[in-house]
Parts: sequence; structure tokens; C-alpha cells
Amino acid sequence: MKQKSSALQARRDFLGVLFSIAGAAISGMSCKGRSKASNAMTFRMGERASAGKLVYLFTEASWKTALGQGASARIPQHRFLLVNFSVTNNGGDQVAIPLLSLHDENGNSYRELDSGEEVPNWMGLLRIVGPSETKTGAILFDAPLASYKLEITDGADIENELIAYVDIPLQMESDPVLAEPPALPVKPNQ
Repeated sequence: MKQKSSALQARRDFLGVLFSIAGAAISGMSCKGRSKASNAMTFRMGERASAGKLVYLFTEASWKTALGQGASARIPQHRFLLVNFSVTNNGGDQVAIPLLSLHDENGNSYRELDSGEEVPNWMGLLRIVGPSETKTGAILFDAPLASYKLEITDGADIENELIAYVDIPLQMESDPVLAEPPALPVKPNQ
């Protein structure tokens, strides 16, 4: 019985060391990617934004309080930010476009949502762009109302990826859900 206990303890110790090494390796990889990000170019919305051989063009960003209508409407935790864009692969090999993320001035990040329910022309999760091909569509975020930097990449592995940013300014347009309801007719006193 004591032999089983010490073997179990040795296994736990080994797994603890293994997870510590894996955590350090992952942490080191994300630091490498981030150091490149500090040198990354920032583009304005509407400009062609290059990240390696990929050229992104973000054409519209709109805030939504809900997607869909009635009881089946999708409701965000904060607000939905719907972003329309195209991406062109100027390279010779096909590239997978990863999920994108928003960054605010306080260092908070918001990853692109992985569900396209009620999103017109959703870009999808598996976004493979072939050589000289352009894909167009929309992506969705759930984030507080603010201006953001949208991080784009060339789709390479984390140690070799090229990163750039696109400014997404806060622009408030009228959301039909927030519009005032029509006035009710006043009935004369009887």
C-alpha cells in the first residue's frame, strides 16, 4: 500500500514539473509574439492594412444591442460590434486566417466570437484564403462601447507571425433597437 502511495506521489510530482515547463514555454512564446507587436504598424479603418502577405480592408464597424428579434434574439454581455472586411492573400500558399481580437487603451482584449448566428455574411471559423484569393465577410465581437485597435496577423505560427493593428474608432449610429418607439395615440376622455 505504501509502495502505491509513493508511486502515485512520484507521478504527481512529475506531472507538476511537466505542467510548469509547459506553462513557461507557452508564456515565453506569447512574449515573443508580443514583442513583435510593439513594433507593429497601425492603420486607419478604410485603409489597406498589410500583415505579411495578407492585405486586410475593414470597411464598416457598427454597434448592436441585439442580433435578431423577439425571444430568439442574441443579447450580448456588453455590446455587439459587427465588423465588415475583406482579406486578400498576396502570397503563393493558402493561409488560414485566425480569430481576431480587439484591444482597448487599458490593455483589455476581446476575442472575436466563434458563433455567426444572426450575423449577415459571417466570415466563418475556418477561413482559408488561397493564393491571389480575396474573401469578404463579417466578424463579431462582444465588447464595451469604446475605440479599439483590432489586431490582425499574417496567419503564421506564433513565433513567426507578423502583426499589425487597425484603429476602430467609436462611432455611434442609430441602432433601431434603441430608437424611440412611436408615440401611442391619445384617447379622448369619455
